[in-house]
Amino acid sequence: MIRGSLLSATALAALMATALPAQAAPSSAPGAQPQDKITIQVATVNGSGCPQGTTALAVSEDNTAFTVTYSDYLAQAGGNSEPTAFRKNCQLNLIVHVPQGFTYAVASADYRGFASLQPGASAMQRASYYFQGSPNTQYRNHSFSGPLNDNWQATDTTGWEQLVWAPCGVQRNFNINTELRVNAGTSSPGKVSLMTMDSTDGDISTVYHLAWKACPQS
Repeated sequence: MIRGSLLSATALAALMATALPAQAAPSSAPGAQPQDKITIQVATVNGSGCPQGTTALAVSEDNTAFTVTYSDYLAQAGGNSEPTAFRKNCQLNLIVHVPQGFTYAVASADYRGFASLQPGASAMQRASYYFQGSPNTQYRNHSFSGPLNDNWQATDTTGWEQLVWAPCGVQRNFNINTELRVNAGTSSPGKVSLMTMDSTDGDISTVYHLAWKACPQS
């Protein structure tokens, strides 16, 4: 499970800003932001990339972002790797408590980690965000090719007009799905290729940046 079931107001805001589906269009222009703190409660954590006790959440003090940290998120292929080790995933189901009169969307998400890919090997990082009950889920993919032995970073960005906003006045859990895949490809059979969702210096690497809007007044 994620350590700590409540996130700070900033972390909650960041998560919401990236994943909201367009249901109730808020009325204010970019820049509106609640002064009260938001909180994020972790409902469930599932996946081979986030075993119990290996994931942590933190929210920024200004309600603009939240961070997810992984300590055991690693996919690998080749050598003596287990047949199922080439793919790792994690699904977070979050309950976001937003100040009254506001809604949020996920504007961008930053992912970081480390990759050691042999010549001929490849890897992919994938992520999706959606609100509970949303019919469509949009995936963002980032591909990497060997030879590579370095930190990696990928950013998903959504323009203001394309943001998916959480519905005003309705509580909908927010889901984040991430995935790492490694393909040994034409690399030497005895060589291992791997990719982690974690930086080499131990800093947590996934940051979600939130956008805010005021809900229409009834």
